[in-house]
Amino acid sequence: MTVAADLWTRVLSYGVKFGVVGLIGFVVDVGVFNLLRVGVAGEDHFWQSPIGAKIASVSIAIIVNWIGNRYWTFRNHRRKNFILEFLEYVAVSLGGMLIGLACLYISHYVLGFDSLLADNISSNVIGLGLGTVFRFAFYRFWVYGHHRADGRTVLAEAVDAQRALYEEPDSANGVEAPSESRGASK
Repeated sequence: MTVAADLWTRVLSYGVKFGVVGLIGFVVDVGVFNLLRVGVAGEDHFWQSPIGAKIASVSIAIIVNWIGNRYWTFRNHRRKNFILEFLEYVAVSLGGMLIGLACLYISHYVLGFDSLLADNISSNVIGLGLGTVFRFAFYRFWVYGHHRADGRTVLAEAVDAQRALYEEPDSANGVEAPSESRGASK
């Protein structure tokens, strides 16, 4: 395998799929953020503020992105214990969200750039860019890392190994077990 093909298989193909899923999540995030900021859900409440709107929009986008990444981007590495996988995914996503919120907070409250355009640039361009690098690395190598195994997967592998040791293989495989193995399992 050439270096370019190996690079494509190991990183770039994941990056392209991650980008497509991320683009869908971005549309959800920006759409919900701006709808909340202009008062679609009502006015003068926490969810209309820049921080409240961002928390809501990112929370919805996290769920959309998890589904896309689980069933498309990292489908070969998803685990049977989807609850643990989702919790780890959310933990990484919250880390990315904190990066975006920090950029938004600094821009809006520290530097005084309080227009809707400034909020979008700080959170949806700068914060999202920095958060995306963080999330991709942790999703690829921690949440969906090829070395990962969760409790249910490990248990299933142990059960399969035990069956291979103590039970006769199917005759459909055309492989016969050694005579002592056949006698031991009866």
